[in-house]
Amino acid sequence: MRSRRLLATIVFVICLGLITSALAQAPVPGAAPPDLDTFVAQVMKAFDVPGLSVAIVKDGKVVVAKGYGVRKLGDPAPVDGKTRFGIASNTKVFTATALGLLVEEGKLRWDAPVVQYLPGFQMWDPYVTREITVRDLLVHRSGLGLGAGDLLWWPASTYDRKEIARRLRFIRPATSFRSAYAYDNVLYLIAGEVIEAVSGRSWEDFVAERILKKVGMTGSNVRHSDATGSGNVAVPHAEIDGTVRPIKPFDSDNTNPAGGVNSSAEDMAKWVMVQLNEGALPDGTRLFSERTSRELMTIVTPLSVPASYPPEMAGLRMNFHGYALGLDVRDFRGRKMVTHTGGLPGYVSMVSMIPEAKLGVVVLTNQESGEAFDAISYHVLDCYLGFPATDWLGPYVKARAQAQARVAAAEKQATAARNTSSRPSLPPAQYAGTYNDAWYGDIEIANENGKLVMKFGHTPSLVGDLEHWQYDTFIVRWRDRELRADAYVTFSIDPDGRIDQAKMRAVSPATDFSFDFQDLLLRPVGSGRGTIGSR
Repeated sequence: MRSRRLLATIVFVICLGLITSALAQAPVPGAAPPDLDTFVAQVMKAFDVPGLSVAIVKDGKVVVAKGYGVRKLGDPAPVDGKTRFGIASNTKVFTATALGLLVEEGKLRWDAPVVQYLPGFQMWDPYVTREITVRDLLVHRSGLGLGAGDLLWWPASTYDRKEIARRLRFIRPATSFRSAYAYDNVLYLIAGEVIEAVSGRSWEDFVAERILKKVGMTGSNVRHSDATGSGNVAVPHAEIDGTVRPIKPFDSDNTNPAGGVNSSAEDMAKWVMVQLNEGALPDGTRLFSERTSRELMTIVTPLSVPASYPPEMAGLRMNFHGYALGLDVRDFRGRKMVTHTGGLPGYVSMVSMIPEAKLGVVVLTNQESGEAFDAISYHVLDCYLGFPATDWLGPYVKARAQAQARVAAAEKQATAARNTSSRPSLPPAQYAGTYNDAWYGDIEIANENGKLVMKFGHTPSLVGDLEHWQYDTFIVRWRDRELRADAYVTFSIDPDGRIDQAKMRAVSPATDFSFDFQDLLLRPVGSGRGTIGSR
């Protein structure tokens, strides 16, 4: 009996401790988490983030909308709640919402074929061309591979939006239609073209007038190129050769529908409130209907759930996962979470919403650390959902170290396997010439004083020097080192001793997936076909 009383006392004390711990970290209603500033500072230091902003929305009110750190290293100008960041792919739900407005007006249907609104649109497969719908444009199940076609606009190219759309017909699918998930950007460009065709207004004008203005996002804009302007704008930063420093912002407006919005903590808080309120605006009017809200947040493309998690990240365990319309949907701590991330050179961000709890968190950064926005977002979510304090910083520091170690090991393995005594089959001059890829276009390999230089015909920044790697494989070292995308170039020689084709792939597994070099098939044009001869 006594032992039972003792056991009961121990259990009570443990439970009381857990409750006290949860209450200690839970924010007072209407207030920010008590340790937010301290935690954000720790995260920024751990991941070398110069500046970021955080917005927290709870129960229809903005609890936090503030900045931390500086807009640019070496400049004391601080980040505040009005500082603009490129939100990148967090733009996608704006595009989906714009389509939803047009659906409400009866000007298009989610499940109508795209060719009904863009008669000239084509994919590789005529069946897909005929069947792909407006909804399909948003949910990454078209059959295109990861990032397929991104080289048409990334880095900034000379192609305009309509020419990029025209060239999609030449991109071979990676899987059959609607059979697999593979994240893409170019079909959001097509979604922007649908909006223009149906509304008579550019995607930029439609989103600015019909969404940003009505929501009250007066400090936001809709073009990648606006990130180059002056004013209260965070400067993008990235780690280049081991040092975090300012870099040039991405300024091409071709794919604004996929990632062009620039916004602030204050404005994103307004946007999240509208999403959590199922389209209702603060004045009682509606931006969109409850039905459109359900469409935006309902899974269309199912995604697999990881079989296991590191013990320190057990809190991320999911029971379901899928992609909706411009939004990722999963569960977090047993609650439905609607979320998305965004990434551009020097900017990464995360938006997370728990509709049941009327809770939203936004983290915008001017450095490329996904670990930073993850740690902050989950820390804040735990606080408001009433979970005991969890160390999110330590696990993400460990995860980054492990990722860096995997990249280093892969690069070391490639170097170890290299045959340094091998030589190319042709003299340098005979690799030179114009090559063509069916969907990208022309790429030149020039012989400049006995050294080979690769130049992408429609991408001014993709100019690089070819260094022999082994056999008939070279590495192109891009002269713009901010690209961080050096690539292998492997030539195939036909039986006549002439170059038949060349293929490319990124050297480092850390290369951004939008450098879809692996999708190129380069064939010599005209007299550019080299022949084995004397060196």
